[in-house]
Amino acid sequence: MNAKPIRKPAVIPALKRSRQARDRAPVVPRRPDKLWQLRLYVTGQTLRSQTAFANLKQICETHLKGRYRITVIDLLKHPQLAQGDQILAVPTVVRRLPKPVRIILGNLSDAGRVLVGLDLRAEVDPNPTP
Repeated sequence: MNAKPIRKPAVIPALKRSRQARDRAPVVPRRPDKLWQLRLYVTGQTLRSQTAFANLKQICETHLKGRYRITVIDLLKHPQLAQGDQILAVPTVVRRLPKPVRIILGNLSDAGRVLVGLDLRAEVDPNPTP
């Protein structure tokens, strides 16, 4: 019996180029188009609470259009709800879904830091180009 040598399958040049491009391209995590569940903890209808809500809504409309739900929890009316997410300061945003849970404190005026905190952007550029 004559055994034929095993030949390596030929790679199509276009496929080879696409593999090379894929290997060089930076890896960007793909986000599924699932619903983002966010909780905003506030204390009453203060200016700070309203600013936090407006900032969060603006960020969500820009980056998650149609894929988010914001639940506002007033801790003056429902203080027992602070225990579940271990809320120590307000306003606080808790990203419940997608996992992992993330917590952001403050009025959310620094959009870059909020995007990083929500894991919508990998890092904050300290010197953004105008």
